[in-house]
Amino acid sequence: MGIIPCPPLAEYTYSMEVWIKAHPLLFIAFVLWTIIWKGLALWKSAGLRQKYWFTAILVLNTFGILEIVYLFIVARKYKVEVVEN
Repeated sequence: MGIIPCPPLAEYTYSMEVWIKAHPLLFIAFVLWTIIWKGLALWKSAGLRQKYWFTAILVLNTFGILEIVYLFIVARKYKVEVVEN
């Protein structure tokens, strides 16, 4: 078995551009889906002062998967306590 050659990056960029032009509504739906889940997860992680989760959610683009896992599994374990002086 040999190494499978990879096409140049320009080929991937071109095919993505063609796909976006062929499916603009689906592309907009993907973008909105990602922005909504990312915004909710960033808001929650900032409120819980979880800087590592905040950074991971901000940097990684997983089309909402990491954000949904964070919101429904990780963040539910924590509560924000308000301390009044």
